[in-house]
Parts: sequence; structure tokens; C-alpha cells
Amino acid sequence: MIGVLQFPGSCDERDAVLACERVGEARLVWHGDRNLGGLDAVVIPGGFSYGDYLRAGAIARFAPAMEAVREFAEAGGPVLGICNGFQVLCEAGLLPGALLPNSGLRFLCRQVEIEVVNAATVATASLQPGGLLSIPVKHMSGRWFAPPELLAELEAAEQVVFRYAPGQNPNGSIGDVAGVANERGNVVGLMPHPEHAVDPLTGSADGLALFESLVRTSAAAAA
Repeated sequence: MIGVLQFPGSCDERDAVLACERVGEARLVWHGDRNLGGLDAVVIPGGFSYGDYLRAGAIARFAPAMEAVREFAEAGGPVLGICNGFQVLCEAGLLPGALLPNSGLRFLCRQVEIEVVNAATVATASLQPGGLLSIPVKHMSGRWFAPPELLAELEAAEQVVFRYAPGQNPNGSIGDVAGVANERGNVVGLMPHPEHAVDPLTGSADGLALFESLVRTSAAAAA
């Protein structure tokens, strides 16, 4: 069972549930729920948690459900953060770096190509290194940033999971980084929206592999 967190201001939680249900079972988890109830994986979806007051993800990090997610992640549980979910994970210190306003200071909504850099994480186990995925972005604060020395450390540790393909960086992220992982590879965040790329009728089904990977890795962990 995959749990999809729902904060006040979330807007993609139901899309995330539907995407997860294409590969397994899923249910919503309210932000005030401290008990995850035996979930196998967690998805923190996109949106504008708590209205993006202070800054994106800054308030959501203190939600009771995030306390449970922290414990779940520390125990090795698979966690995927998408867009606002990526911001929340960075604010919570579960992922490195920070998400800043786009370099053009405008909201962006477009299809982009991203490259799979590390295929050994909970979100990429069904993918191949170097593969390209066509997935949409829609964000105002998606410019991932880390000091150059930290970026070098993350690259050496293979914690950069996704990069925007050449010429596809929409927000000015340093190193063209589109997604990163923690040291263990069980927590992954990315700005593009794989839940909006699970059906060819919407332009691409490339995002489905991320949810397949979550199910695959959670099943392997339970075995």
C-alpha cells in the first residue's frame, strides 16, 4: 500500500493516488495523521501546502504526518517527493539542497525531458542510467540549489538522480539537477510531475516507471 500525503493546499494528491493505483494499492494520508498504518511506501505530492506561506514546504515540514514520514524514511522506507513534496523533503532535511524561485521569476508549465542519472534508487529501480523521460513541470520555486562543493559531494556519492536534458533546464537549477536522493537512496525528490505522465493520451507514460519502481523496491524490502 502506498500512502499519498494530503496537506491543506495540496492539488495533485488525487492524481498521485490514481498514478499509484496503476501499479498497486494507494490511499490518502491526512497531514494531521501521526500513524501511517503499515504503509509500504509514501508519496508526498505537488501543490501549495499551507499556501506556500513563509516559503514552499516550510510549514508542511512540521506536520504530524511528516514526523511519521521521517521515522519511516530513517527505517529505510521508500519515500518519493514530487514538486512541492520535493520542497517539503528539503525543508525537512530529508534531502540535500534547497528549492529557490525560478531564475526567470515566473511560474512555468511545460513538458521537459530529464535524464536518469542514478538507476539504483527506490524511484528509479525500473529504469536504465542515461535513459530520457518526457515529464511535465509546473512550478514557481523549482530552482534546486546547493553550494558547488556540496554539489560535487552529491555527484560523487551518486545522489543526483535526475538531470534536465541539454537545453531543457526550465528554472536555472545548478548542474541541471532535476531530482536528488538521500545517501541510502530510499528518499527521492524531483520537480517534474511523473503522476501527470502515466498515460500516452496525456502525452507521455514515462512517469509510470517511477511508481513501478516504488512498488518493486517496497516489495523487495518486505521479502
